Amino acid sequence: MNRDPLVPLVASPFRHYINGGWETGATAGVSFNPSDLDEPVGEYVRADVRQTDTAIEAAHAAFRDWSLASVQRRADALDAIGTEMLARRDELSRLLAREVGKTLPEALAEAIRAGQIFKLCAAEALRAFVEPLASARAGVEIDVTREPLGVIGIIAPWSAPLAIAAVKIGAALAHGNCVVFKPAESTPACAAALASIISRAGLPAGVFNLVMGSGRQVGARIVAHPLVAAISFTGATETGTRVLQAAAARQARVQLQMGGKNPFVVLADADLDNAVDAALSGAYGSAGQRCTAAARLIVERAVFEPFVDALRAKLGKLSVDHALKRGTDIGPVANAAQLERNLDYVRIGQQEGAQLLRGGQPLQRATRGYFFEPALFIGEPEQRIAREEIFGPLAVVLRADDYEHALHLANDTAYGLCAGICTRSLERARHFRRHVQSGLVTINLPTTAVEHHAPGGGRKASAYGATDAAFWTAVKTAYVAG
Repeated sequence: MNRDPLVPLVASPFRHYINGGWETGATAGVSFNPSDLDEPVGEYVRADVRQTDTAIEAAHAAFRDWSLASVQRRADALDAIGTEMLARRDELSRLLAREVGKTLPEALAEAIRAGQIFKLCAAEALRAFVEPLASARAGVEIDVTREPLGVIGIIAPWSAPLAIAAVKIGAALAHGNCVVFKPAESTPACAAALASIISRAGLPAGVFNLVMGSGRQVGARIVAHPLVAAISFTGATETGTRVLQAAAARQARVQLQMGGKNPFVVLADADLDNAVDAALSGAYGSAGQRCTAAARLIVERAVFEPFVDALRAKLGKLSVDHALKRGTDIGPVANAAQLERNLDYVRIGQQEGAQLLRGGQPLQRATRGYFFEPALFIGEPEQRIAREEIFGPLAVVLRADDYEHALHLANDTAYGLCAGICTRSLERARHFRRHVQSGLVTINLPTTAVEHHAPGGGRKASAYGATDAAFWTAVKTAYVAG
């Protein structure tokens, strides 16, 4: 593996990586540790439009040679990235915990997942797509191939800054594209660490570029630039809609992975202990800051009270504290804006008549941080806390009269990312799997129980565009006369 164990993974100030070199920026900012605001993670630089253009032009210039590189060369580079990430999982997980506030076990799981994703993409690079088709004409052969698009603009969120970036960057490079990567402005250290590892993988200069800065300036320029062939975006639905509109104006390809208000259904015949554990993990793991989090717990009336009582009791036993502290179950929320958003929705829920069972308050700990007591509501389907994405540790329990009513409530949302059900009935499980309007379905598991090698997806306001090779490549059909 090409790395010197004596060299730090990343050091402040965190810099851009453009055309094979590290660069300073037009302005600077500070990345804060949400567990301890008196211990910032470090300074980082911000790009302006000129620097963003330089990165895009470098990627465009590198595309010709990289698009023609052998699949083995692509696979070797991606495998090297995955290998180093797995070898440095402990460093990466501590950095992730400090910058985002995930508990150390959650951060370690993400670092491992990101390394595994790059290795999976290395294997995908070797699967060059050539599909022969029979011609209706004698003496003619038809071959269908997929070719890389060009420069891919990748805009990733702060919620999973290693894993989501790995999915996008790995797929883009595996298919022979070049990348301009803009991370969330609140996770520059994780982005710089990832870029540091990628810089040692043997990619030609310009194939991968990191530019940090605001969405209004850097992100908007990536979306609008005529040399960017496609944009892959993960983030808020409102921002994704603006990305789609801007990209459509110049007919650029777009992939959007956006929000969710995910239902988790508990039927009367469910294993109640398993259902409570799955709901607890799905709703409150990673402080609820996952697009797959279970925000709406839809419980059949016959088991509503025992489910709520058991969930409230287990929720009260969770420890909310510093992300690096041993025994912490839930770390802080990621930033001040998210803390205020959580508190706003607690107030909104109470004003609209929802019953707050526990939590919903800021917490004081030994260090200054964005600590929030996980909130549990009993509510009604029409209330805002049951309809709008909050992206925090706040769940609302809704009563369902029977299975048909529960399915109706599950589908009664603008989103369609994922859904879960707990039941002992194979018939109901099969029916739910077929009829729930979501891209991901879990049965007797948390909604967050997804794996890195399985495809993701979504419907309605949760997603737009292809997620497989159809997004990263263009189809070419060749007719050859023998």
